[in-house]
Amino acid sequence: MDPLGTGTTPPATAGGALWDGFSLEMTGKDVAALERARGTLPPGTRVNVTFLATEDVGTRLDAARAVRALGLVPVPHIAARRLTSRADLEHFLAGLRAAGASAEVFAVGGDPARPLGPYADALALIRSGLLTGHGVRHVGICGYPEGHPAIPGDVLWAALRDKADALAEQGLTGSVITQFGFDADPVLAWIAELRRQGVTLPVRVGVPGPAGVRRLLTYATRFGVGTGAAVARKYGLSLTHLMGTAGPDRFLRDLAAGYDPDRHGAVGTHFYTFGGVTATTEWVARFRAGEGG
Repeated sequence: MDPLGTGTTPPATAGGALWDGFSLEMTGKDVAALERARGTLPPGTRVNVTFLATEDVGTRLDAARAVRALGLVPVPHIAARRLTSRADLEHFLAGLRAAGASAEVFAVGGDPARPLGPYADALALIRSGLLTGHGVRHVGICGYPEGHPAIPGDVLWAALRDKADALAEQGLTGSVITQFGFDADPVLAWIAELRRQGVTLPVRVGVPGPAGVRRLLTYATRFGVGTGAAVARKYGLSLTHLMGTAGPDRFLRDLAAGYDPDRHGAVGTHFYTFGGVTATTEWVARFRAGEGG
């Protein structure tokens, strides 16, 4: 059984089950960095390719092709509110299929406050009926353990349930990638609540790769992630020495210590490369080796 779609069965140890088969994120401009990091990534590692407003379709498709050429699995993002038309979505999906990169995608609403076209959110993408016709078999969706700065909690829960149901209706498998955080406790509590709500999709916990403290705090503020003094100390962040760097060692160990397969189901990790692809992949390799992974 391969509940996280990693191509291997997760080991029995709690730590190994969480970070073996990890995935990570890149932008379309990170191809050279990914090529340099190739030696630190297990074959078949899933690499999410973001859908940034500053990058065009060609850049995104080139990045997806490069991921595949390196023996990794591309997971292109599709930002619903950035699509201007149905034809825009079809064009991108056709490009992914031609590149051999359409089997897995990640559906996200995107940053614009108002949709640029007919798709208001990830649910609309799933319900469009276009994904399966272009070879998509697996769709990742978002989860927000600490909430969303612009969306009420009850709306987030309803959207998650609706997306899980829509995936099943479309004959697609799915998984949830969470927003990053600095405290494992609310993440584990959120996953337990997800299961209580009847959503059984595998979860990949969003983990910030090693990065400068200032940068981590900037992203946290942008995405509504808690950075109170107690949380900062727990993670190893210094709110007074912003020139330093911080890695997720403590967070991952806390996550492993609190993880209960019977309660939380299939759980893995997804690394956000805030400090760069190379720094993140090298850190993950060292961490996994040190943990016996």
